[in-house]
Amino acid sequence: MDNIYFVMIIALAVLAVADLVVGVSNDAVNFLNSAIGSKAISFRTIMIVASLGIAFGAIFSSGMMEVARKGIFNPGEFYFNEIMFIFMAVMITDILLLDFFNTLGMPTSTTVSIVFELLGAAVAMALIKIGADGGNFGDVVNYINTTKAGEIIFGILLSVFVAFSIGALVQWISRLLLSYHFERKAKWVGALFGGVALSAITYFILMKGIKGTAYAGQSFEIIGGSTIKSFLEAEWVAIAGVNFVIWSILAYILMNIAKVNIYKLIIGVGTFALALAFAGNDLVNFVGVPIAAWQSYEAWEASGVAATEFSMAVLDKKVPTPTLLLFIAGIIMVATLWFSSKAKAVVKTSLDLSSQEATKERFQPNFLSRGLVRSASAVSSAISAVLPQSWQAKIDEQFTTPTIELSRNKVHELPAFDMVRAAVNLMVAGILISIATSYKLPLSTTYVTFMVAMGTSLADRAWGAESAVYRVAGVLNVIGGWFGTAIIAFVAAGTILALISFGKGAAIAILLFVAILLLARNYISHNKKSKEIRAEDSLNNAESSSIQGVIEESASNISNVLKRTNKIYTNSINGLAVQNLDLLKKNKKQGAKLSNEIDAMRDHIFYFIKNLDEASVGASNFYITALGNLTDIAQSLEYIGKVSHKHVNNNHKKLKYNQIKELKQIDEKLEEIFNLTQTAFDNRSFEDIGGVLNKKHELFDLISEKIQTQVARTRTEESSPKNTTLYFSLLLETKDLMTATMTLLEQYYNEHDSSIAPATIDEPSAE
Repeated sequence: MDNIYFVMIIALAVLAVADLVVGVSNDAVNFLNSAIGSKAISFRTIMIVASLGIAFGAIFSSGMMEVARKGIFNPGEFYFNEIMFIFMAVMITDILLLDFFNTLGMPTSTTVSIVFELLGAAVAMALIKIGADGGNFGDVVNYINTTKAGEIIFGILLSVFVAFSIGALVQWISRLLLSYHFERKAKWVGALFGGVALSAITYFILMKGIKGTAYAGQSFEIIGGSTIKSFLEAEWVAIAGVNFVIWSILAYILMNIAKVNIYKLIIGVGTFALALAFAGNDLVNFVGVPIAAWQSYEAWEASGVAATEFSMAVLDKKVPTPTLLLFIAGIIMVATLWFSSKAKAVVKTSLDLSSQEATKERFQPNFLSRGLVRSASAVSSAISAVLPQSWQAKIDEQFTTPTIELSRNKVHELPAFDMVRAAVNLMVAGILISIATSYKLPLSTTYVTFMVAMGTSLADRAWGAESAVYRVAGVLNVIGGWFGTAIIAFVAAGTILALISFGKGAAIAILLFVAILLLARNYISHNKKSKEIRAEDSLNNAESSSIQGVIEESASNISNVLKRTNKIYTNSINGLAVQNLDLLKKNKKQGAKLSNEIDAMRDHIFYFIKNLDEASVGASNFYITALGNLTDIAQSLEYIGKVSHKHVNNNHKKLKYNQIKELKQIDEKLEEIFNLTQTAFDNRSFEDIGGVLNKKHELFDLISEKIQTQVARTRTEESSPKNTTLYFSLLLETKDLMTATMTLLEQYYNEHDSSIAPATIDEPSAE
């Protein structure tokens, strides 16, 4: 039985590595968001700077490991075997929870997750002990560090609202003073801004970097015999003041003599600082529990006492973490930062919500986001009614974004926001985390950095009438996920602890196996989604400014739509024929996906028309009409997939043999038409479309014949209203599908026909 604890140590070490990977994937948004969003420096440089910050932060994080040992529960109240069960439950829960959020592309707090996992597992173990001893369940407070837990919850609420408010205020003032033309301002203005920002970031580095080292507790005569930690906390005003003067002078010299862009320097230093803070502060979230378990195992093994009798009061003592372990953890974190695709997905969520430019909104508005936007609009209107018009005009001038003449295909290469906002994000996040550290207030770096970014976005008018409800809904979703993290972590860790406590080794083996399966499943699912995004059948927006150019560019889109239409329609009929619910469910999703892609192309019409010159306005009519026909095709397919899935999912009667046979006949005819059309578009031989159009009446006659047959069947032998409704729905929607398809083909055929008849080009139209 004793060997089980050594096996658990090995399992915890493996889980620690996996947790580092999923943890960095989640928390990369904390320090990459501003630098990547502003595009101030190259991505490679950003990654190198962030990697250096992580490496230094990991090595200096020894002092932060105490939270895993005694920050949440009182270790003296538990025996060694109970502590090991707690740590195992925490790590299994943590890795699954973080991977789940990473797969969704949602940033969450690793600090909050580990704290509430420790709390949930400790409470569950305490309740089991109390129940076994016949004690009072109110005694659970003796096992838990209730003061620390209360501070954590308070820190969550504080960081969300304070970070958002301060970020918005500082950004509004900064933009009012600097405008979007900040590079045209006098050098001394940039120097002062740089002095404020760099002094704040430098103090942040001192507070978060040095505090975690072994030198922080040493006293030096040069600072009056105080320790570095106490000196930084007591003399922060003087330190910040001296920093400001030095950095302001240095910034002025760099801008005038070395011609350095001070905003780029702020972003680079700020990225390093937040990466250092992340590693120094959050490394405990990933390896603190396994290291505490290893130290517990060493103490127990040396004691010679039975695992069920060895008190873990030893964890109350401060134990230094081996530097080698921290170095290895830092290497794993850096490698994950460079290679994790999930990290990029989490960063993208934050950038999309804070982007100054139009993006594809991934969150749907809800009643709360609409209500908040309406309230904010009402407040804005009230303020506008009070402020003099001259003041409003001046403010609006400062917040007017510059117009950058780029072709439409360059829109998505623009930075999400400018360097001023990126600098404010880093500066404010650094200040708030430094203040919280000096006052020993626990907070989440994820919450602070994300909410500061959202506050600056609001103040910078990135959330306009076109995007506000979507962005606010996104922020509410993320915040809801944060609070959900706490609840889920608490309950899940407690549940897993109970299973381990009663099932011992067998339960641990099963849970580890399930964890591996779930991680593998999420990994495969994520890769599958990534491949789908890059799939060759995905649709592309038109970039040309002439009708012939649009015809040429759209040919691939039409071919892809017809290929997918053929597959979706066939799968609907086949799924109904054999009552295959899984096939129909997947098919329904494919129809919705195609519809969403065409909707995205419709959203792009604004940029398409903007890019046209006066001589090519006719291309817009052609493109808009083609998109309208594609929309009709997608809507018909989506409806067919929906009703087919609903019929089988509700366990209604299977379609009759003759009905399936007739639908198969229509499907075969459609497949012939779609294949011919797809070939014509693939080969750009639009003259072949004429042969397809000749088959139009043949197909419509076939559908009409089947409708009449079903009418006769209903009057004589049909007994199922649901079957009749489904069958008519499929026939009528198929007719609509073909109508839209033939209209699209006629549009392309007629345009191609006119383009090869130059003698008639100058003739007036019949209309």
